[in-house]
Amino acid sequence: MADEVSKTAFLEIQGRMIELTGKLKQVQNQMRNKEGEKKRAFLTLEELGQLSDDTNTFKSIGRTFVLEPKSVLMNEQEQKLKDSESAIASLQTSKEYLEKQIAEVENNLRELLQQDPGLARQIMSMSVI
Repeated sequence: MADEVSKTAFLEIQGRMIELTGKLKQVQNQMRNKEGEKKRAFLTLEELGQLSDDTNTFKSIGRTFVLEPKSVLMNEQEQKLKDSESAIASLQTSKEYLEKQIAEVENNLRELLQQDPGLARQIMSMSVI
């Protein structure tokens, strides 16, 4: 009976770990994407800053280019930069939370395996394919 309870608890912890790890990878990918957006906006701002104010600047909309004043493009890039920074800060908070949750699940698993050495032996004897 206790063996079944231990197996059930192990499977529950394992499922939680898989779920949290997937969420963490997703947040890391989102952070990577936002970092790329931030870098593109920064580099575009640098290039626009080097141009004189009377230079014709164009904005890409799909496959067409529309003439836009330099100030409009600068404002859009600054907004993209700010949005990316705030999104990165939010994702960093989520990442830290998920890392804490994973550490908690690891501790729960460690405690479970220490309480039931037979379960630990069973898990170690399983072959991973």
